[in-house]
Amino acid sequence: MKRSKNLQVKDYLFVSLQILLFIAYFIPVDLLSIKLPDWLRMIILAPGIFGIGLALFTVFQLRNIMSVFPTPVDSGKLMTSGAFSISRHPIYTAIILSAFSFGIFSESAFRLIITVLMFVLFYFKSNYEEQLLLLKYPEYSNYKMTTRKFL
Repeated sequence: MKRSKNLQVKDYLFVSLQILLFIAYFIPVDLLSIKLPDWLRMIILAPGIFGIGLALFTVFQLRNIMSVFPTPVDSGKLMTSGAFSISRHPIYTAIILSAFSFGIFSESAFRLIITVLMFVLFYFKSNYEEQLLLLKYPEYSNYKMTTRKFL
């Protein structure tokens, strides 16, 4: 699938916003902190660990056909097994789970707000990505009906 100029602009816009949110997430901001019991902070690490594992598994599964851009790569193929059997967007899911988990663990309301903004960005980025996937892979519509977008 050759990228048109329009697609490239949207691709770069989504990825740029994603990078900005990632940078903002890791800036140590103590403006909005929350206090939680240690037992809750430890329990909430479980989804984060799952998220890291899901991300690593998905990256391994994609290997040479992975791209940070939403436009499908020319040499790509529709993935519906492995991590893609539980989520149409397992990397986005993994990032959200991990960011939410670490945000609570670090008792940072600021990080939780950034996580919500990431979720909103991934929602719109995945909608755009799915439009392109439907154009490249007509069978994506069946996959879309049987598999959740996120967890």
